[in-house]
Amino acid sequence: MANNKPIGVAYSDQDISGADQLLSSGKLGFTTAAQGTVTQATSKTTAVTLNKSAGVITMFATSMLTATNATFTLNNSLISANDTIILTIASGQATAGSYNVFSSALAAGTASITLRNISAGTLGESIVVNFALIHCD
Repeated sequence: MANNKPIGVAYSDQDISGADQLLSSGKLGFTTAAQGTVTQATSKTTAVTLNKSAGVITMFATSMLTATNATFTLNNSLISANDTIILTIASGQATAGSYNVFSSALAAGTASITLRNISAGTLGESIVVNFALIHCD
C-alpha cells in the first residue's frame, strides 16, 4: 500500500504503511488529547481506569514498609496483550531513588503496575507515575 496522502494537508491522521523506520529530529509522542490523569481513591492497591495512550497516575499517600510492593490494576481499553507499557516515577518522592515502578503483568484491557519501596525506611508518599503505551498489533 502506498503512502499517497500529501504532507501538510489536514487529515485526522497520517497513514504510514510499509515503513521500517520512523525518525524524528524533534518530539515524537502522544498529543494532549491522547493523554489523561487519574488518582487512586483509597489505597496504593486500588485499581484505576484511564482509557488513554499515555497519562499520569497519582497514587494514594499511604505507608509502605521498606522492601515491600504495592500492586494495582490499570484498566485501559486501549491496552492489547501485545503492547508494552513504559512507566516512570515523575514526582512525589522526597528522596530520589526511593522506589522502583514496573509492570508485573499485561493483558487485553489491563496492566498490573507494581511500586516497590527500596529505601531503608517506611514511606507514605503520594507517588506520581507517568505511563505511555507502545501499541503492537
